[in-house]
Amino acid sequence: MIMPLLLGIDIGTSSAKAVLFDSDSASIVATAGREYPIHRPAPDRAEQNPEDWWNAAVDVTRRVVTQSGRADIAAISLCGQMHGGALVDAKGIPLGNAIIWADQRAVDEVRELVALLGAERYTAIAGTLPAVGFLGGTLLWLKKHHPERLDQVRAVLFPKDYVRYRLTGVIATDVSDAAASALFDVKAARWSSEIIGAAGLPEAIFPTPLASTAIAGTLMRAAADALGLRADIPVIAGCADQPAQAVANGLIQPGRASVTVGSGGQVCNPIASADKTDARLHVFNHAAPDMWYVLGATLSAGLSLRWLRGIVGLSGDAAYATFSAEAAAIPAGANGLIFLPHLAGERTPHMDARARGAFIGLSAFHTRGHLARAVMEGVAFSLRSALQISLELGGAADMIIAAGGAMESDVWRGIVADALGLPLRRTLLTETTGVGAALLAGVGAGVYPDLAAACARTARYDSVTEPDAARGAIYAELYEQYLGLYPKLQMDFHRLALMN
Repeated sequence: MIMPLLLGIDIGTSSAKAVLFDSDSASIVATAGREYPIHRPAPDRAEQNPEDWWNAAVDVTRRVVTQSGRADIAAISLCGQMHGGALVDAKGIPLGNAIIWADQRAVDEVRELVALLGAERYTAIAGTLPAVGFLGGTLLWLKKHHPERLDQVRAVLFPKDYVRYRLTGVIATDVSDAAASALFDVKAARWSSEIIGAAGLPEAIFPTPLASTAIAGTLMRAAADALGLRADIPVIAGCADQPAQAVANGLIQPGRASVTVGSGGQVCNPIASADKTDARLHVFNHAAPDMWYVLGATLSAGLSLRWLRGIVGLSGDAAYATFSAEAAAIPAGANGLIFLPHLAGERTPHMDARARGAFIGLSAFHTRGHLARAVMEGVAFSLRSALQISLELGGAADMIIAAGGAMESDVWRGIVADALGLPLRRTLLTETTGVGAALLAGVGAGVYPDLAAACARTARYDSVTEPDAARGAIYAELYEQYLGLYPKLQMDFHRLALMN
């Protein structure tokens, strides 16, 4: 008997991806991706056109159906980039571009938002302080600078929620994406009337938060025709991209953590209580029921290498194989070159929207390979800082899972293991966020009895990447130098940022 397939759609920062997943063999049947741009109309802006998300989702879905020759899909679910979102009017039409997580315009508004309740009370409710690029500060910026636009808003939709709205006609979100807004009560799993009211924002624009495995609606006829699927397929709420990869990798209980290098870099540590918080980190609702996770974030991880790709005139995915090969030929420490990966400001541990990136120690000796290796090492150092704080808050982990597209590079994964001084177990799954969304679809549609069963059936790990002691010693010394650079340069970064 052929089991029907599960479709996971990931609305990422750089691209949309679709994964057709076979629950019977626990394997990917087909996958497809399509890039779209980030618009930067000013140095502190980062926007995307929601129609690009939708068009990409349609394209990748049609392609996986064509590749597989199958359209027998039991359920659909989605995941996506966190924190920012699209504003839609009463007809469901976007009110201009979406302001996404990498946007840095709301520096002053984030300070004002914290001041409304005080940092301690705010963190106790939201599990986090708001960061620049989070929905809370962005909406406050709109209230101040474009109140007429805010007055037209019927709903604010996170990227995956906008695409799901186009699929079903239903406006909703899930608890994990809502939590990443810094406007959510993470313990009560509902929008915080206290924060939203203090900010003077209209609470009616915030969509109903569903469980990540809840059925949000069914595929409408028009959307089905666009995707090449039958109508009335159940569409499951889904989750943010970090809990999606955690689900795929079996991180739904305390004791295991992950280090992910995608567009951003994240460390994720599941926890059973939201009672403890740290202003340098985020405590958000997990896609797993009655669970939370500690998130430490580096804003420009893979994006740093993508930036370098453009600067040196390379293009396409083949550029990353070129970078890996050239970086492998460079010794640890990149011959005295350190990179600060703060190209879009930084979160953990600095929470500083005006932090800036830098190559320190650059000389005429350094080549493109040195730049690539320094970028990989700088991101690894940033992740080391985030992981240390995360484990202090969330407790020790007996396994660190390496996930994300960049961790498929043996070179970059080895650098991260050496810089952390810890063994990394690479996930054998590719497209972990899309697979995580597919598993949520399977639970929501009853293909799996629960999330634990779905994870037990699916999560698989490769051999361990052990840290090299000699390179680790070099990195331990460089890491201390890396930690000292931001405090020395902070005021210069801020002065330069104000010249934008």
